[in-house]
Amino acid sequence: MPWRDGGKFGPGLQFTTEGRVPAPGEEDPRGRFRVVSPGYFRALGVPIIAGRDFTDSDNQSAEKVVIVSQSLAQRMFPNSDAVNHHLTWTDPLIKFGGISPASRRIIGVVADVDDENVTPGPSTTVYQSFSQEALWAGNLFVHTHSDPYALITPITRIIREMSVDQPVERAATLEDIRTEVLSPERLNTLVFGGLAVVALAIAVVGVAGVLAFSVSGRTREFGIRLAIGSQPWHLLAGVVGQGTLIAALGVAVGTAGGYALAVLASSYIQGMQMPGALPLASAAAVLLAAALVASVVPAARAARVDVMQALRSD
Repeated sequence: MPWRDGGKFGPGLQFTTEGRVPAPGEEDPRGRFRVVSPGYFRALGVPIIAGRDFTDSDNQSAEKVVIVSQSLAQRMFPNSDAVNHHLTWTDPLIKFGGISPASRRIIGVVADVDDENVTPGPSTTVYQSFSQEALWAGNLFVHTHSDPYALITPITRIIREMSVDQPVERAATLEDIRTEVLSPERLNTLVFGGLAVVALAIAVVGVAGVLAFSVSGRTREFGIRLAIGSQPWHLLAGVVGQGTLIAALGVAVGTAGGYALAVLASSYIQGMQMPGALPLASAAAVLLAAALVASVVPAARAARVDVMQALRSD
């Protein structure tokens, strides 16, 4: 089942292809082992790039055939068409799964389908005919333009008419499965997004508080500057510039500290990735914009200071 069963089958099984000569010490590549019946690709909207789909004639008494993903075809047959070449499973685990080690003819190439990761990537997959490599359980895919949940009862009835003891469970649309799989990531996004909003609010309040305190302590200075002819917008620009400078220094120090912390954490946490330039630039722009907005109120207060009152202040 796409996404729901992601990662349950390990890194795949080793295989080789017709004409492949491995380098000394090179292991055979691995491919995802999938068993599907005729119409599977049509039901999921996966295009067949070359060759043909499985048919009912691809059974136990017929020649063993497979369909491969586009990434596998391009990797193993970069200078020729993969169709009609042969593929053989070489993984020692196949003897425990009852999989035949016989050579299989490639009859088709389909577009990559990353059925393990919601964020798709290149997929090296080998599809077997269900009639030739029947498993002990499976999933039924139904393509419909009507309400899919309205079909659960009639489809279950049809299956029970064929086999009264056949269990039917976990009926769901692929969209619902996708939502289910993404739930932990969405929760993490919500939690860390909330923490980021709190951190941003603290930063904005901090910048505004520092600038407000600075403006209140320079009231006499502002009065004198206005008295000798300084324009209010000069004061406004000065206070805003001071806030922007504080924010820029904070962003620079925070970026350096965050990078050092990420490098340290990556040595303990496997698979941790450093953020790219775009997220860092976006975060810096948000903080600078927030600091600019937070500087407006103190800056406006400095520009509106009363000259006589400011000169009399201590």
